[in-house]
Amino acid sequence: MIPEGLSNKRVLVTAGGSGIGRTIAQAFQQQGAGVFVCDVDAAALEKMSVENPGIATAVADVAEERDVEALFTTMLDSLGGLDVLVNNAGIAGPAGYLEDLSPAEWRRCLSVNLDGGFLCARQALPIMKAQGLGCIINMASNAGIMGFPMRTPYAAAKWAVVGLTKSLAMEAGPFGIRVNAIAPGSVEGDRMDRVIAAEAEARGVSEAAIREDYYRTTSLRTFVSADEVAAMALFLASEAGARISGQVISLDGHTETLGGPY
Repeated sequence: MIPEGLSNKRVLVTAGGSGIGRTIAQAFQQQGAGVFVCDVDAAALEKMSVENPGIATAVADVAEERDVEALFTTMLDSLGGLDVLVNNAGIAGPAGYLEDLSPAEWRRCLSVNLDGGFLCARQALPIMKAQGLGCIINMASNAGIMGFPMRTPYAAAKWAVVGLTKSLAMEAGPFGIRVNAIAPGSVEGDRMDRVIAAEAEARGVSEAAIREDYYRTTSLRTFVSADEVAAMALFLASEAGARISGQVISLDGHTETLGGPY
């Protein structure tokens, strides 16, 4: 089914310079939306601009309040408003036993994955309330609905994203604003390769063994693709998703458990 109602929508995608965010941004543009992306990686944004004419960009760290304020000023100058916010920015965080992790690693993981969504939503809500409609899509994870040993900072942050999503849906719903979260499982790509490498090092096993654990504990025995995540974002922002709010939608081939033997 081709999503309807996306043409001329004004969309902001955080961490849209590469990976899932880039795929989401491109998908919205292909549906006729005006798209703005931010990222901390200036080189990735430059490449994005060259390869995707019409998508506006800005360098921003969504964990920093001043960066987010400047981002929204620039975005509004470019798009003239905002209909859809995709809070995609996130980092994997450290892998290891909790007592071996540094407070700085913990704080950075929570800051990007949780504070970034808060800071962007905080700027987006007055805009959306004034127009009486809007859609916020937060990127959670299957780690936000299950325990995830050796990845505690990431799991804690994504569980908090779920709480943010459900609570904000209640606050914003009376103003015509829908808030949902996508909870992907293992998404194919460079980021997942890095996660597997870090877990392999932390557990002292091979990367092949870690990858097999992920496959084995997923009912469909598969990873998901960035295109599939983008398709879900389009659905939630489209007319087909107009009555969906406060939901955390798993897109993971049914993860049965996270983490192997420790």
